[in-house]
Amino acid sequence: MNNKGTKHENYELLNLLGYGLAKFDNEFIKQFGFHTKTAFFEHFVELNIVETGSVVKNRMDLFDPFFDNARKGWWQKGEAYMHRKLLIDNLFGNENAVGYANIVKLFLKENFKIENIFVDVKPIVKSRFKKLQETGLEAELYFMNHYRSIALFKNGNLEDARLYGDGYDFQINVDEKSFLAEIKGIRASKGTFRLTEKEYLKAQEYQDDYIITLVLNLDELPRLLPIENPLKNLKFKEEIIKSKESKEYISAIC
Repeated sequence: MNNKGTKHENYELLNLLGYGLAKFDNEFIKQFGFHTKTAFFEHFVELNIVETGSVVKNRMDLFDPFFDNARKGWWQKGEAYMHRKLLIDNLFGNENAVGYANIVKLFLKENFKIENIFVDVKPIVKSRFKKLQETGLEAELYFMNHYRSIALFKNGNLEDARLYGDGYDFQINVDEKSFLAEIKGIRASKGTFRLTEKEYLKAQEYQDDYIITLVLNLDELPRLLPIENPLKNLKFKEEIIKSKESKEYISAIC
């Protein structure tokens, strides 16, 4: 196994497992044909996903405090894993034990090429599944739940503008003033991010009222870094992105 820093190389799967175990308990492991958690933990050792079963148990301990399952788990961690729970809640929170287990099975089949596993998920669940490993949604959810911790937005109300694709994610209304917030997620404590042309032009238009908010350190304990008037306070390098050609299919009703 190759652990980079404190992040396990299979941490996305471990988060799914921890959430399922904490929320559904034994009903979750039954969907995989197991009757004891110990046997379930060891199954992932046999698949060469973890070195020891305790790695899976530890992830369950991290999610336990967020569910009423009579286990305290690692309550000392506080809110450290809440952003990961929020992501899974947002995508799969309405699933029962059977449906959620199928999502984990889909992850195993697609990411670990485990063929002898039956998966039954609806198309919309597959669409949500694609969002699971994207940084953007995780960062946006964290911002939505913590934006008032930013002094500028402390007394603000959030309006979701992501659907419109107009160069910003949210409008934050503070008294009579409105700010445009574009959210960028970075998994480490530092790194690079990109602005689309539309985002760049919107930042150019709104200047001090356009706030880039970086959600840093998503892999560990996230923190928000707001950057006011980003075109003034940061340096950007222009790059030309050559889009791949795509096909369109046209039909006519006569």
